[in-house]
Amino acid sequence: MALQWAVLGYAAAVEAAMVLLLTLPGLGPLRKGLVSVILNILKPLLSIVPFCLFLSLDIYWKYENRPTCKSADSCTPTEYLRHQKSIMKSQRNMLLIVMALVFYCLLCLVTHLVVKMEQLNSRVEKLKNRD
Repeated sequence: MALQWAVLGYAAAVEAAMVLLLTLPGLGPLRKGLVSVILNILKPLLSIVPFCLFLSLDIYWKYENRPTCKSADSCTPTEYLRHQKSIMKSQRNMLLIVMALVFYCLLCLVTHLVVKMEQLNSRVEKLKNRD
C-alpha cells in the first residue's frame, strides 16, 4: 500500500510544480513549450481521479472495519497508540487525495486560462498589425 501513496504523492508534487511554473511571471518564452507539454500530460494525468476514488474507498473500508478503542481504558496502551496512529495516517492520506485532486483541477484551469490568454494576445497583435 505504501507504493500507491508514494505514486499519488509524486503525482501531486508534479502537478503542483507545473502549476507553479505556469503561474510564475517572466517565463514568456518557455511558457509556450510548457503549455504544450502540459496539454499532452493532462489526459494521462486524468487517471489520478479514479485512483484517488479507489484510495478514498480503501480508507473508508479500513475505517469501517477497524477495531475501536474509544478510550485508553478499553484497550491496552499499545492498541490505543496503534489506533490513534491509524487514524492519523488515514487523515494524512485523505489530505493527500484531496490535494492531488485540487492540484489537478488547478492545473486544468490555469492551463486553459494561459491558452486562452495566448489566443487573445495573438488576436490583439493581429489587430495591431492590421491597423
